[in-house]
Amino acid sequence: MFTSIFDATGGHLTAGNVMICIISSLVLGFIISWVYMMNGSYSKHFAISLVLLPILVQTVIIMVNGNLGTGIAVLGAFSLVRFRSIPGSSQEICGIFFAMIVGLAVGMGYIIFAFLITLIISIVMFILSRTSFGETGMAEKILRITIPENLDYTEIFDDIFKRFTKKVLLERVKTTNLGSMYELRYRIVLKDVSQEKAMIDEIRCRNGNLPIICGRPQALKEEL
Repeated sequence: MFTSIFDATGGHLTAGNVMICIISSLVLGFIISWVYMMNGSYSKHFAISLVLLPILVQTVIIMVNGNLGTGIAVLGAFSLVRFRSIPGSSQEICGIFFAMIVGLAVGMGYIIFAFLITLIISIVMFILSRTSFGETGMAEKILRITIPENLDYTEIFDDIFKRFTKKVLLERVKTTNLGSMYELRYRIVLKDVSQEKAMIDEIRCRNGNLPIICGRPQALKEEL
């Protein structure tokens, strides 16, 4: 069942085998891209990349075809591409590896194995994304408060945080506006999300109505 289609031709390429690999890579690429789009936010360019990545990897593997020198050259080319790419989220990197593994399997001729792996991983990804697996159970938010330099930020908002938050952590203090102001960055968990405006209003009265930003944590911590 899990045998390469190239075994029947003694490891040599034929037009029929190549077309089977190309069609299989495109079909599996569309499946991977569709599953990724169903599981969260995405961009059109990244969705297209997931479609094309399996066939690109499959083509590289077919062209190497046991040639050690060519394989080393391809490895060097892939390492150069890495330095021209920006960091991605853990989900994006997982999708890229998923597409590359499928392309590798198809390029080696293991078509049935590639389809089976795609089916299993797609089902697992879909189930995990639709369940609460891995969730912390707390809606953390990032709160940024700007205060003038003459205010002592160490305990100025403690009474407000005690009434409105379950958890609060001062992560960073940054000077702004040529040192005339401080920007405080807190990680908080609200007791009641409907009281967010009331908390911000009280903070505004204390920081002189300077800018306050409250939102979800950035996705930077998801990067690998």
